[in-house]
Amino acid sequence: MEETPFYIESYVSIKESSIAFNGKNVFCSETKDLQLFLKKAYKARISNYPKFHKMDLLSQLALLASECILKPESHSSINKNTALIFANHASSLETDRKHQSSITDKNNYYPSPSVFVYTLPNICLGEISIKHQLHTENCFLVMPSFSPKDFLIQTNYLLKSGKAEKVLCGWVNLDANNYEAFLYLVSNTGAIKHNETEILELYTK
Repeated sequence: MEETPFYIESYVSIKESSIAFNGKNVFCSETKDLQLFLKKAYKARISNYPKFHKMDLLSQLALLASECILKPESHSSINKNTALIFANHASSLETDRKHQSSITDKNNYYPSPSVFVYTLPNICLGEISIKHQLHTENCFLVMPSFSPKDFLIQTNYLLKSGKAEKVLCGWVNLDANNYEAFLYLVSNTGAIKHNETEILELYTK
């Protein structure tokens, strides 16, 4: 019996101070500074979620990318049974550095709790889930490089087992001022087949 195929509904890429949704540029900035870029992109793409400013940069990057796909006016419908499978290479290294700096700073009596809470990369999944009221499966993988195969295996299992109706997959990596985010939504409808070749092609665009 032939297996039911799955498809990529939509995808988004953030890199080099620009955001592309389904292959079309939807926001760009001349700034090379990530923090400033995220602030400008927030005003343009979200603007009504004050909690964004309290997040670490990795969570801001992940939330910003997810908004392009999950917000109501996008081409993809929000489904509360959407699972999250994310990965990166640097884990939460940028926030870890900030936390370590607060520990060694002699002017501080104690490390900042608001920084410490983001010293795990999967916290960004929680931020996305809170904003969109998702109560489904989620997983954050740390791996040497982007791996379509790993996303494919995890996603197909969740969809075939019925644990999720849709899966938002994402590579969100941040190390110093080097960053990139690539997210795509998988379900049983769409125009792009969900396989390793298509995933890699979208990622490298």
